[in-house]
Parts: sequence; structure tokens; C-alpha cells
Amino acid sequence: MNDQTSAIADSSAIAGWHDEADVVVVGFGGAGAVAAIEAREQGADVLVLDRFHGGGATAISGGVFYSGGGTPIQQAAGVEDSVEAMEAYLRLEVKDAVSPETLHDFCARSIENLTWLQRHGVPFEPSLCPVKTSYPTDRYYLYYSGNESFPPFRDAARPAARGHRAKGTGLPGANFYEPLRASALALGVRASYETKAVALIHDDSGAVIGVEVRSLPEGSAAQQLHRKLNQRAIRWKNYNPGYAKRCWKRCESLEQTHGVTRRIRARRGVVLSAGGFIYNREMVAEHAPGYRPGMPLGTWGDDGSGIRLGVEAGGATERMDRVSAWRFINPPMSWTRGVLLNGEGRRYVNEQLYGAAIGEAMVEDNGGKALLLIDRDLWRASRREVMWGRAQWFQAAPALLSLYTNCRKASTIEELARAIRVPEDALRETIETYNEQARTGAPDPFGKAAEARKVLEPPFRVIDCSITSKRFPCPTLTLGGLRVDEQSGLVRRADGSTVPGLYAAGRTAAGVCSQQYVSGLSIADCVYSGRRAGQHAATAGA
Repeated sequence: MNDQTSAIADSSAIAGWHDEADVVVVGFGGAGAVAAIEAREQGADVLVLDRFHGGGATAISGGVFYSGGGTPIQQAAGVEDSVEAMEAYLRLEVKDAVSPETLHDFCARSIENLTWLQRHGVPFEPSLCPVKTSYPTDRYYLYYSGNESFPPFRDAARPAARGHRAKGTGLPGANFYEPLRASALALGVRASYETKAVALIHDDSGAVIGVEVRSLPEGSAAQQLHRKLNQRAIRWKNYNPGYAKRCWKRCESLEQTHGVTRRIRARRGVVLSAGGFIYNREMVAEHAPGYRPGMPLGTWGDDGSGIRLGVEAGGATERMDRVSAWRFINPPMSWTRGVLLNGEGRRYVNEQLYGAAIGEAMVEDNGGKALLLIDRDLWRASRREVMWGRAQWFQAAPALLSLYTNCRKASTIEELARAIRVPEDALRETIETYNEQARTGAPDPFGKAAEARKVLEPPFRVIDCSITSKRFPCPTLTLGGLRVDEQSGLVRRADGSTVPGLYAAGRTAAGVCSQQYVSGLSIADCVYSGRRAGQHAATAGA
């Protein structure tokens, strides 16, 4: 893990402390803000540290909170739901990422956590999206954000829209995060920005009692430049990643040349909430090499440093190989009526499924290959969809780019097989079988709805959706992290014992969404795990 953190420090060598608090939170993103608020509401003195200026991946996300069981927003929109239905659905997605008891608790607390967010200023709206989409337009703020309406999921539980999108245009992650930051500060949480945690400090018993940091002096020119460079990097990271990386590298240089070492005492506990490790490309290559070609989704702070700090304190990790690859092909809806092919010319997934489910099938079982086969009618229909305002700009732009610059044409199956370099016999069988089932209404072997199928006729079009595609990048984020006790959020060692005084939350920890991702589940887990860690850290040593 090449993130410049050092080994855990021994308090016997500490001459004195520069600052102290009951609870020290490392990382001021979604999970960190929630943990800080919860600890403060429990009466603790709280200090949060952030390498940049807070927000993390949450602030630049879609701001979706997965919640169900009959939330006030669902009720206002006329959506019927229950805790039992939510739990039955998530059991299929979550699998054994957490215990059945923890999954039940997560679902049972869903309404409470939503109203908690509202109490702290996060805005939601009960406008129900009438169509299935990976992300709705700005007219809608409640939608089906997973696979709830598709088999086998709909057979296990009555489908319900549970994607609660924060009110705001485009990607309103900031609308979700900034009220939490403001609430934390209003409650008296102290924040130290441009402050990187480089080591944990322990006592003779092995308990974590503090954090060593490298901090840019408050108000200094170096701090201001660091902040500006990070803002530029965030703005350009998806469009000019090379420039963003150079900005972040300059931030690292400022940290090394102008940073001041400080030691902060944590009287009751330290909460690690520093994000995942998708921007640590060496770690991704080590733990999940098949996902390495994907586009990192997050910020430079998602470098695995929080996970490394926990490991160096004796913590164990789990599900580090789990990465979510977002191969969304809806919108445009017309694309889902085609077929996704692997490198052998075979179909392998229900094209209607949520993008992370498609991405998992693409990488785990098909070598990262995905070739979307449509025909001329679907090509024209999809162009109309994205040009008539039925998609967000960040959905429309890559779709149009693929339609015009990432699309091969073929008049026959033979020509198509040569163009995409797959066996002709296998491709012919795939197309003829799909067309026959679409024509007759026979059950689809992957569970695709009859109305979502179409007989594909020449001339054909093929779009490269593979994880290696340069013209249709595939966003990826890591899901695994530190193993934690599911009752307290304390970091666990490999032998099952816990590290005293050390907690983890959000994507620094393994949690509810660490097996599979659907939109809003990561932020929901940040809230759930953040409140858990903040509450326990504040009260355990009181």
C-alpha cells in the first residue's frame, strides 16, 4: 500500500500532545460527518481531520440514500413498502457481507436514519420516477435504484422504489453532504483541514489513543494553494485525469515540504472514515486486477490510507477483491433491448439489470468483455432518447460519443463476426436464438422482460462496452475494507478480537454493500456505520 502512512507509533516516545479530543475522526466525508455528529450528540468533544477540505466521494456523488420500509418520502409518493420486503430484497444483493441480524437492523433502522438525515438538513422530495433508469432526470427524486423489479429479486419481495435522491440538479452529492458538515460544525465539532493522518498512536496495552498527522499551517499560502489544487482536480478528474493527477501530486508535494507534524490525543476513540482505495492503483492491481482498467470513481483521498492505518494497528481486512464496475446501458432505454456479448459471441446477462450487476458479470465471468449488439432501429431510437432530454447530461454525453465514435457497423452476421472478432457460428446461434425468443415470447433464459426484447435485424451496430473501452469508460469503486465488529464498529483482528479504541466506518470498513452495490447503498451504509461508530466511541470510554 503505497500511501506514505507510517507504522503505528508508541505513546512512550511521545513527549507531549498538540491537541486532544474525546473522539478523533479521520476523514470528513459522508461517514466521517455522520460519525462526528453522532458522537457530538452523545456529548463527546469531537475533532475531525481531513487531508483535503472535507466532502470525500459523497460530496461529488449522486447523493442517493437507499432507504425503505415505508419512509415518509415513499408514503408521500404512494409507494408501498415494508421492512420485511426491503430485507428480503437486500438479502439477495448483500448475501453474507454482514450477518442476518445486522442486515435486519440496517433495514429496521432505515426510516430512523432517513429522518435523522432530514433533521440535519438533507433535502429529499417524493417525486417518483415513472421509468426504470440508472439515474433519473431532475424532475424525479425517488426511483428504483437497484434490481428490485427484475427476477429473481421481484420474486423474493414486492418491488419498491427505495433510491432517495437528495434534492438538487445533476449530481447533488454536495446537497447531501454540506448540510451534514454545517450541522456538525454548528454542534461544536472541530475540523482540521489539509491535515493528513500518517500514524496511529497506541499505549502499552495496544489500545489506540491518538493520531499523528502532517498538517499544513492554518491560513498559510501552502494551505490555500493545496485547497485550490484539489478543487481543480475534482473538477477535471473525469475529463482530464492526467491534469487532475498532476494537481494532486502537487498537493502531495506541499504536504511533504510545508506540513507540520502534530500528535493528537483521542481520549475515547479514533474513527477511521477515510474512504476506499480505488485511487491506489497498486492496491487495485493487487486485490482486484480485473478491475484495474476501469475508471476510478471517488477522490485522491480514496488511496487506502485509512485501511492501512487500521492494518498497522492490528486490524484485518475482508472482501478487498470486491469492486463495483458501473456498466450502465440505461439510459438510453433502447440499448437494453439489444444483447451484450462476450469475447466468444455469447450472451451472458439480462441487459435490463442495474449496471453494477452487469459489470460484475462482465469482469468476473467474461474477462471484462462486453459488446452491445443493437440494430439500426435501436441506434436511431437511442439517439432520439438522449437528444430529447430523457437523460442527464453526464449520461447523454457518453451515449452520444459511443453512438458516433465507438460503434461498428455490419450488414451481415458474417461481416459482424469479423468486425468484432468472435466465432461466426456462436454469434449466429446467439442472434437467431434471441430473435426466436423475442418473436415467440418464449421465456428469456436471463429473465429479461418480453417487452424489453426486439428482433434484431441487419444492418447491425456494435458498441464496445468492455472495461477496457477508452471511449466508454467504466467507473469503478472499491467495496471491501477493514473488518469490524458489527455491534460497535470496532476494528477486528484476524483472531476475532477487537483493537481497543479503533473504529472504522464507510468504505474504509467492510459493510452492508461490500458484496454488491446498488445506488444509494454505500451512502446508506456510511450513515448506518458512521452513527454506530460515533455512538460507541463517544460512550464506551465515558
